[in-house]
Amino acid sequence: MRSIIFTLDRAFSRIATILFTVLMSLGLLPGRAAAQPVSDPCRPVRYADSGFVVCTVDLRQYEVRLFWRGPNGEVLGSFDRLRGTPEGSRLAIAMNAGMYHEDRSPVRLYVENGKELKATNTRNGPGNFHLKPNGIFYVKGRQAGVLETGAYLKRKIRPDFATQSGPMLVNDGKIHPQFSEQSTSRKIRNGVGVKGQDAVVFAISEDPVTFSTFARLFRDELGCPNALFLDGSVSSLYAPSLERMDTLMPMGPIVGALRRRP
Repeated sequence: MRSIIFTLDRAFSRIATILFTVLMSLGLLPGRAAAQPVSDPCRPVRYADSGFVVCTVDLRQYEVRLFWRGPNGEVLGSFDRLRGTPEGSRLAIAMNAGMYHEDRSPVRLYVENGKELKATNTRNGPGNFHLKPNGIFYVKGRQAGVLETGAYLKRKIRPDFATQSGPMLVNDGKIHPQFSEQSTSRKIRNGVGVKGQDAVVFAISEDPVTFSTFARLFRDELGCPNALFLDGSVSSLYAPSLERMDTLMPMGPIVGALRRRP
């Protein structure tokens, strides 16, 4: 039953994406001007017989931020509502930014605009989040990183934005030790990696994939020595140049890339 519901959600999401694209191209979205042509960081990628969308964000050209609540204090929960915020006119791409509770609050460490709204979790427990090593994606100025949680804490980083999730897909060039190429667990997944300090790489699978395949995509195809799993099944992407705005279900935190002001 859950697989049927998920398939229907995906179908409705595609219909909403097509409608969104048509309205946007005609300038008929209420209160918004038609989108201006911009270079987009996203592209389709084929790897290990599976489809992905990969968005490489140059921090010299884009600001990467996390969003949870809007100006009125309510959880944003969707790309459309994020587009309606003061920053929305500069939004180039966005995706869900990690695991969240039923009230859509972040599961653990969450920093927005330099303010820590949720503390780091180093405890053991069930589920993907606790499949250690887990890790933290952070942005500080025009630099970004993905670090294993313990390494992040040792460095005493004071980020502008940060989100904790798990498991680490790639840690210092090594695939997570518990991933197996023989795994039968396949899901739509999204994650984030880094190349250097000023390039952030976001990826989302188009097909259900294993953790092993997703991790190898980041390391072997995209050249990311560190990469973090964000979530699965609910994974969603906003990429207007690819005519895509997923509307699967209400989200918790969202990560977005904003075009820098001239």
